Amino acid sequence: MKVTKLVSTCDIKDCPTIYATDRGIFLVQGETPTDHGLQIPAHETLVEIPKELLQKAVRDNLI
Repeated sequence: MKVTKLVSTCDIKDCPTIYATDRGIFLVQGETPTDHGLQIPAHETLVEIPKELLQKAVRDNLI
């Protein structure tokens, strides 16, 4: 899978980031919440991303 960084909240590797892949999907890097109370299947996960990250991606026509 080829992964391309689209947008991030900073220039270092440990910030919330949105990536695009050559498979036509997006990957999202963010914090893993633990206090959500949801039943998430073992093969899935949740991540927290700041609203500003999505706004920046939309504003820059990246998604």
